[in-house]
Amino acid sequence: MYNKKSPSFNANPINVITLHSEEQAVLASSILEGYDTTIAQLLSCCIEQEGAAYRAVLDGANGAAYDRWLQALRTACQTHGIPMLELHTARYMKEPEQLLAEFHPYLTDNRAFGVMASDVDIEAYFHSTARADWQHEVDQFLQEQQRESSSSVETQKALIVTAGPGARFISTESHVSLYCDISRELQQKLHREGMGSLGLGPCKDPVETYKHALFLEWPVWEHYRKRELYAFDYYVDMNDQDHPISITTSSLKGLFGALAKQPFRVKPFFAPGIWGGQYLKQLCNLPEDEWDNCAWSFEPIAPENTLLVGVEGHMLELPFPLLLQAYPEQVLGSRNVKLFGDYFPIRFNYLDTIDGDNLSLQVHPQQAYIEETFNDRLTQQESYYIMEQKPDSSPYVALGFTEGMTGEKLLEAVDQAHESHVPLDLKQYVNVLDAHKGDLYMIPPGTVHLSGPNNLVLEISSTTWWFTFKIYDHLRLDKDGQPRPINREFAAANMIDRFDTAFVQEQLVAKPQIQRVQGDSVEELLGEREDLLFQVKRLQLAGPWHDETHGAFVMYNLVEGGRVRLIPEDNEEAAVEWGYAEAQIVPAEVGRYRIEPIDDQPCTLICAQVAPSWNTPLLPHHWKAE
Repeated sequence: MYNKKSPSFNANPINVITLHSEEQAVLASSILEGYDTTIAQLLSCCIEQEGAAYRAVLDGANGAAYDRWLQALRTACQTHGIPMLELHTARYMKEPEQLLAEFHPYLTDNRAFGVMASDVDIEAYFHSTARADWQHEVDQFLQEQQRESSSSVETQKALIVTAGPGARFISTESHVSLYCDISRELQQKLHREGMGSLGLGPCKDPVETYKHALFLEWPVWEHYRKRELYAFDYYVDMNDQDHPISITTSSLKGLFGALAKQPFRVKPFFAPGIWGGQYLKQLCNLPEDEWDNCAWSFEPIAPENTLLVGVEGHMLELPFPLLLQAYPEQVLGSRNVKLFGDYFPIRFNYLDTIDGDNLSLQVHPQQAYIEETFNDRLTQQESYYIMEQKPDSSPYVALGFTEGMTGEKLLEAVDQAHESHVPLDLKQYVNVLDAHKGDLYMIPPGTVHLSGPNNLVLEISSTTWWFTFKIYDHLRLDKDGQPRPINREFAAANMIDRFDTAFVQEQLVAKPQIQRVQGDSVEELLGEREDLLFQVKRLQLAGPWHDETHGAFVMYNLVEGGRVRLIPEDNEEAAVEWGYAEAQIVPAEVGRYRIEPIDDQPCTLICAQVAPSWNTPLLPHHWKAE
């Protein structure tokens, strides 16, 4: 059996906010837990309201359990004898058929890929008369209440609730507004349970569902959240739909301000796959009855991850991008903000093929292609660090073409394999390299590549992940019984023929260089290229290591050893500990810090940051206008 580690991996890391006692008390007092507590405060305001009916807005993400809120409000209003009007935003949306037709330029006919809907606003989802229709229904309700009551409209105690995505947009006014949010992880779970993309209805399969979310729903509705969030009174964490947690948006901003000054860890995001292995499943204690395998773990992949934040006995789950949008310079650093805006540009993720199978032979788009074809701003630049392997196996990676091979010849061979159902002999077409623990392989866009069985790869890459053009997938079917999407046209346009055997050996197989030494600890530069925005270092830690952020965020992953501790020199109360296969992000604001192994056991860490030589701005959509 392979050398699996002890099961101490923390899949739910809580980032405890360090504040002065007065600040903690103020922050804690602005948090409301549960439906009943929030509704009690809302109804108290309704009863005290003078004049017209009290108007509440429940806006937020698709899938944020609006029906639960409405049921709880309905029950409370009946108890207090308060008339209530419920208006759900779905009634003001265009029909799915109309939306699918209007959004077709973004959704396309391709099964997996669309075009980023950066120029679509949420208004496009609604009928042109939506606001007028909403106002008409409100006016009718108020008139009915006036007729049924001896009081005038100005003194009528009534509650008007507008609920669903876009509620604040539909409502012409409100007395209190809540933004109800859930993670992308929970949304994808709800997708698997049958929830379609917002307004579009059910999809054909999980690939199309994710495509609709990635290219349309998330760009449009997450931009709306970013633009409007602090105009709401409350932000509501709905990730536990039995127990929502509300926090005032002013306190939310303060919470992020504190978090931006201390190291933090995101909640990892796991996913199975047809080629997935068994190492991560066991290491991370994933439920045996729910997980046949685990192919990926992302920590961090900024748009997909959340932060678990602890403050005064409360725990909130918050999307990582909200922190970046609130305090980009404090987290990323001013130079990185000029390059990437508030977008976190580097990801760590695992590819587990231990007791699994090959990845597909694949290629990622070049920068100009991803911009022109998919309207995305950041292409997929990658590197593979071999972190663990199954003993007594022969792990390998494939990287670049063999001498004299071209993308055109490879595609012809793939076509023939599909027609004949005879598997391709990869070694004729691509360089199959023996992989060893501790190796780093750099994978600039245009490089054909794959990881073979029995590797645990730590991927250090740019924060783009969907744009994998499969060239050859070993003639296998996916779990849904369908062939996995092969992207022949996209691959043909992006494979770089000159990335051949000599180029791979000279340019893409890392050759460690010692950079710094402190006592018995050694820092090596593993990988840096002009066509990769990230720099990869390895720290062999034998004692305390002193360093600083130099005004830019730093990422660490413990790839060997038990546990380490990182202590900010100017805020030792914000010290963090983490273990094998876990990652920490050190914001630019932290400044000087030291890292030390716990129990004096030597450890090895991978360190990643934006390469000092990278000077090409890749700013997110809408950044210039903000």
